[in-house]
Amino acid sequence: MDYLVRAIGEDGKIMVYVAKTTELVEKAREIHNASPTAIAALGRALTLVSIMGKMLKGKERVSLQIIGDGPLGGIFVDADALGNVRGYLKRPYIDLPPTEDGKLDVAKAVGQNGIISVIRDLGLKESYRGYTNLVSGTIAKDLAYYFTTSEQQPSAVAAGVYVDKNGKVASAGGYIVQVSPDLDNSIISKIENNILSLEPPSKLIFEGVKPEEIVNLILKDIEKVIFHPEEIRYACRCSRTKAENVLLALGEKELYDLINKQEITEVRCEFCGTKYIFTSKDLEELIKILKNKN
Repeated sequence: MDYLVRAIGEDGKIMVYVAKTTELVEKAREIHNASPTAIAALGRALTLVSIMGKMLKGKERVSLQIIGDGPLGGIFVDADALGNVRGYLKRPYIDLPPTEDGKLDVAKAVGQNGIISVIRDLGLKESYRGYTNLVSGTIAKDLAYYFTTSEQQPSAVAAGVYVDKNGKVASAGGYIVQVSPDLDNSIISKIENNILSLEPPSKLIFEGVKPEEIVNLILKDIEKVIFHPEEIRYACRCSRTKAENVLLALGEKELYDLINKQEITEVRCEFCGTKYIFTSKDLEELIKILKNKN
């Protein structure tokens, strides 16, 4: 089971979130038939947005969009406060040679020029939107830069995906550490040194280190409270009704064109691959709905 653990330290001046996401990232790989480089990039984004979702409450949602000048084209992920996560990327088939040290070249696949944007749906009339330029293409560093510059929230961010020789996800996970600006500098230095001594999160998880143990490593020698694990999972919220709304948005003329061109119209969810089939008769019913509205 994938899950997240959160902890607070120094009377709430430190917040730590650590997630194990191996199963949900592997499910994403299967859905999108993603290459090792592509799933490494998508998996990092899924891991981090799953943590950001757990920073929310109730029915609130958060979306993370990464659009760089690399061959992947763009990554789109979202999550809610209940632990439901989903995502896709434009070109899941893209694979690149490894870096000189043998790692998957996510930075080159994403690109170092582009934008990372965060959209939070807090149940208000308008969603909160913020963005910054990409600074590395590695996703974790880009999100850390976003938190610091766009939200004025100093943060340490890490995420990783380990892909085995068969192209399957062997481990995935990450963490976000956020501190209050008035936290004592000696405590900040201690956290920084603890993080610098850590192996990448995907390696730790591959070796069997649990999220709770990673929290303890990050907050070593610091007073803290660790909360109960919270499950996270790959889950889509698409439905036939939402697919109908996509077709309704086309308008009468486009729907008539579809009826004349083909007997069957297929609407495919980009997040989970589910296909919704509409016959000519189904489209005629949708046209009636549009006419009744007018």
